[in-house]
Amino acid sequence: MAEPAPDITQKLLAWRGGRQDALHELLPLVYDELRKLARSQLRRRGLEGTLDTSGLVHEAYLRMVDQHRVVWQDRAHFFGLASNLMRSILVDHYRARHAQKRGGDARPVELEELADGGSLNWRDHILDLDQAMHRLAALDPEQARMVELRFFGGLNIEETAEVMGVSPATVKNRWSMARAWLHRELRGG
Repeated sequence: MAEPAPDITQKLLAWRGGRQDALHELLPLVYDELRKLARSQLRRRGLEGTLDTSGLVHEAYLRMVDQHRVVWQDRAHFFGLASNLMRSILVDHYRARHAQKRGGDARPVELEELADGGSLNWRDHILDLDQAMHRLAALDPEQARMVELRFFGGLNIEETAEVMGVSPATVKNRWSMARAWLHRELRGG
């Protein structure tokens, strides 16, 4: 996340204010960063070859610019929404490829670790993880957002803290609690 925050924030605020050309100025500022994020997520999730980086970035970007009700706040808000949309796109992609009519295969979840080098078999458990994320969001929306930023958005502790406006220590603590909760949920309680 190398681009200085004010440039992206200024373009988002100008776009929110009705300046349509700000959207065209925004894309070059965020495109490379979104590609790195998408490439990392596809590689970490073992989805390379089933969905390409450019496709994921373009779909996420198109969905972001189609968000008429979003009141853009700043760069952190933009990349937080990007993480959320990439999660949604990956789940939709998985569902389309593994629909029951195409021989979908439900199996119990074995989750040893979530992110941080863990070996979650993304392709086998994406729907279970998505459902668990919805349950977590109902209990604690902030923890769900943090997991989304870390796991789906690929942000580290410090970047997550910046996006959420909390300290890195708070992220570490809540990340640990969220991982334990998800681990329990995905193992069946």
